[in-house]
Amino acid sequence: MPALDSPRLPTSPGFWRSPLRGPWFTSVLGLVLLVGVTVLFVTGLLSYAAYNPDLSPVNDKTPDKGILGFYLFAWPTRPYWLYRLTQGVHVTLGITLVPVLLAKLWSVVPRLFALPPARSLAHALERISLLLLVGGVLFEFVTGVLNIQLDYVFPGSFYPLHFYGAWVFVSAFVVHVALRAPMAVRTVRRRRSEGESGTSGGPSGAPGGPGASGASDASGAPSVLPAPDVLVSPAPDPPTVSRRGALWLVGGGSLLLFATSAGRGFDGPLRETALLAPHGGPDPGSGPNGFQINKTAAYAGITPAVTGEDAWRLVLTGRTGTVRLSRARLLGLPLRSSALPIACVEGWSTSDQWWRGVPLRDLAALVGHDDDPPDLLVESLQQHGAFRRAALRANQVADPRSLLALYVNGEDLSPDHGYPARVIVPAAPGVLNTKWVARMTFGDL
Repeated sequence: MPALDSPRLPTSPGFWRSPLRGPWFTSVLGLVLLVGVTVLFVTGLLSYAAYNPDLSPVNDKTPDKGILGFYLFAWPTRPYWLYRLTQGVHVTLGITLVPVLLAKLWSVVPRLFALPPARSLAHALERISLLLLVGGVLFEFVTGVLNIQLDYVFPGSFYPLHFYGAWVFVSAFVVHVALRAPMAVRTVRRRRSEGESGTSGGPSGAPGGPGASGASDASGAPSVLPAPDVLVSPAPDPPTVSRRGALWLVGGGSLLLFATSAGRGFDGPLRETALLAPHGGPDPGSGPNGFQINKTAAYAGITPAVTGEDAWRLVLTGRTGTVRLSRARLLGLPLRSSALPIACVEGWSTSDQWWRGVPLRDLAALVGHDDDPPDLLVESLQQHGAFRRAALRANQVADPRSLLALYVNGEDLSPDHGYPARVIVPAAPGVLNTKWVARMTFGDL
C-alpha cells in the first residue's frame, strides 16, 4: 500500500502538478465570485419576493420558511420593467459565472484532500464551510441551469429546492468569505504592488518565489501569506500558459456564455444571438402575436370548446356577489392600453407589447370594490402546468396599467397568448400574468 505522501494519492501535494494553482490565481477568481454570487443571492431573494409568497398559499411554492421569509415585501409595480431587469440579471449572470466557478473549484481541489483534516478550531471551521460551500454552489448552479434548460425536471418543486439550497450555500459562503477574503485581498494587492507578471514560470510561479507563498517575499521580509500553501505544487509540471493567460481563457468562456444567453431578454435580431438559451433564436411566428411564450394552449389543455364565445364566461366574485361576463360584454366596457413586457423566472423576457383590455380595478368595482381594490385571486382554464391559480396584491390590482387583456398589438389574443382573456400586470413575473382566465375573486385571500 503506498504511503500517504506518495504522489499517487490526492492527499499528497505532489499529486497536484499544475503550475497554475496558487494563492494569486485562486484569489482573483474568488474576488470575482464574491461580487457575482452576492448579486445572484440578492436578485434571487427579489425573485421570491416578486411572487408574493406570503400573500396566498397558491403563490407559495416554498412553505414553512419561518424566519427565512424576513425579507418579503409587497412587490411594487414601478418601474414596470423591474422584474425583467432583476431576473434577467440573476439568470444571465449565473450562466456567465459558470466558467469562473469551475476554474475556482479546480484551483482549490488540493485543499479538499489536504491532511490533517483540521489543525485548529478555525481551520476545522474553514474545512467544514468549504465542503458546504462546494456542495452548495454545485447544487445551486446545477439546479438553476437544469430549470432554465429543461423546464422543471425535479422531483417535487424547483422552488423549495433552490430556495433552501441557496440559504445553505450562502451560510457557508459568508463563513468562508469572513475567513478567506482578507487573505485574498492582501494576495492580489501584494502581487500588484510588486509588479508581478502572474506567469507560471520564474519567480512568480516557481516554488519558493513570491507567487508560491514562501516564507519570505522578494525583499527577504516575512511573507503575509502562510507557508507552505497547499495550492502550490512542490514539483510543478512545466508551464504551458501563464496564470494571466488562464484568467483570460476563463473570462473568454464567460463572455461567450454571456453573448449566447443575454439576447433572450429582447425581441428581434438580438434574440437570435441567444444560441444556447431556451427561448432564443427566431421569435415564434410573425405578426402581432409573434412573440415568446412559455407554455402553449395545447400544453395547458386549452381547446376551442372551452374558449368559444358561447362557452366561455368570466366569473367575478366580490363584496356584492358574483357577476358573469361574456367576452362581448367585456369589450363593451371602457378599455385601456398598456405597454408592458412579459418576463419569466427562467430569465427570458419580451420587449414591451401593447395590451388593451379592462383595468383590473374597474372589474373590482363591478363587484362592489369601488374605493380601494383588494387582493385578487385569479384562476385559469389550464389543465396542466404550475400556477393554474395565482394571487395579486391590492397595489397590483389598483395600478391603472394592470389589465384583463383582450387584445395585444392591435389584434385579438392568440390561443397561445391567453385567448379569450389574460392578466397583464407591470413588473410581475410571467406566471402571475395568468392566461385563459376563468374566474377572479376579489377580497381577503
